[in-house]
Amino acid sequence: MKKHKKDISWHEAFLNSAGPKNIKEAFILALKGLCMGTADIIPGVSGGTVALLTGIYQNLLDAIQSVNLEFIRQLFRLSIKQAVSTVHLRFLISLMLGIGIAILSLAHFTNFLLQVHPIPTWALFFGLISASIIILVKEVKNWRGSGGIAFFTGTATGYFLVGMIPVSTPESWWFIFLSGMIAICAMILPGLSGAFLLLIMGKYEYITGALRNPLDINNLIIILIFATGCAVGIAGFSRLLNYLLKYYYNITIAMLTGLMLGAMRKIWPWKEVLQTQIIHEKLYILREQNILPAKIDGMFFLACGLALAGLILVFRLEKLACEK
Repeated sequence: MKKHKKDISWHEAFLNSAGPKNIKEAFILALKGLCMGTADIIPGVSGGTVALLTGIYQNLLDAIQSVNLEFIRQLFRLSIKQAVSTVHLRFLISLMLGIGIAILSLAHFTNFLLQVHPIPTWALFFGLISASIIILVKEVKNWRGSGGIAFFTGTATGYFLVGMIPVSTPESWWFIFLSGMIAICAMILPGLSGAFLLLIMGKYEYITGALRNPLDINNLIIILIFATGCAVGIAGFSRLLNYLLKYYYNITIAMLTGLMLGAMRKIWPWKEVLQTQIIHEKLYILREQNILPAKIDGMFFLACGLALAGLILVFRLEKLACEK
């Protein structure tokens, strides 16, 4: 007698979900997730590009699309086993394990670099993001008409938007949630960096700071709120982005490229602090402006060298992805 679908065991439900077929495949997928997580924590390097490079980009999109209305309907009906069997759970668990390990292990290091060596670190980020913009520019096939208008509109919007956003943005739950929704876009779109989006919103150091000590109750709350925003963002935005790229590819890419270019003023390594404020014994930078290097010294050449290294790294990754 054939077993009814509702009578399947937890083990069968898990095996019915799409993903690695054995331990070896799960380990390889986790390693690819480790590479994606490393990219996601570095502004300018896109986790989507790494997914494309490692050959799992389409699987990633399929896994995201598997979290659909049917999955949610099964959850509301408390048909948990049925929900598990329809979503690509084995794929997501293996991939997210690798991503999580990379993010947790690198968050402390990047936060330390920003605090102790800001100019060289920002210079590296500047080079990484500049290369990403150049790569996206090549994706725009038609600059006449709507493509060019979208690019210049995006550039102006990005430039003025980051100027309006204060250096220290709110630490309220809704803004952390919103930051997660926006930053997760990088997993969907190759060339766009989630860490860069966090930098624009002034939450990169805040989130990586929380990841340094995830077992602290306050940091854990921050991480959970951010992760929830990521989940909502990837479930909703992936469908919107898929629609825009399918029907308005050139305009969408041109607009995104312009936004990144305009927001580059946020990444300039040399800055002068104009206004600070102490709130609850914490020093907050409220306003700063970009300046030219005060002198041509060893720090200047180090910053230029790191910016060039960032350019070369991203161009190399993109070349490998195209060959793949």
